[in-house]
Amino acid sequence: MGATLRKYVWVFIISMVPVVELRGAVPIGVGMGLPLLPTYIVSVLGNMLPVPIILLFAKRILLWCTGWPGVLGRMFGWIYNKGLRAGETLQKKSGKGIYWALFLFVAIPVPGTGAWTGCLASTLLDLKFWPSVLAVLCGVLTAGLIMGMAAAGLLGALGMVLGA
Repeated sequence: MGATLRKYVWVFIISMVPVVELRGAVPIGVGMGLPLLPTYIVSVLGNMLPVPIILLFAKRILLWCTGWPGVLGRMFGWIYNKGLRAGETLQKKSGKGIYWALFLFVAIPVPGTGAWTGCLASTLLDLKFWPSVLAVLCGVLTAGLIMGMAAAGLLGALGMVLGA
């Protein structure tokens, strides 16, 4: 495998990792000397690959884990209940705009947000599959654009222009 292809494989894998996701993969790819547009595309594909799996199975797996004995079962129960309460609060605040809220949650590239967390919130709220996929996809695309601009130095340049 060529050196360039190996770098793209790394970008793809990094974009699938929870917490890091596309937010880390885009700047890492650009930092490795890869062109921005192909890095963005590979990162989006990698970040979206686990989305259907998370949406379909995360709640069932989490509920199954709550049945484990001891500390692990209690820990998973706490995660489930905390996620459910947070999701219900988000749903009350957003009303019928829950999918817009999901999009914005995934789109804003800050720690604790992203496709994995957005999908977990969606599945805990029993949101519809396809609208959730679309909201997460649009959020990932937007977060990728923001991270691409940051990696290309455009956000720093914009700050200099606005600050001048």
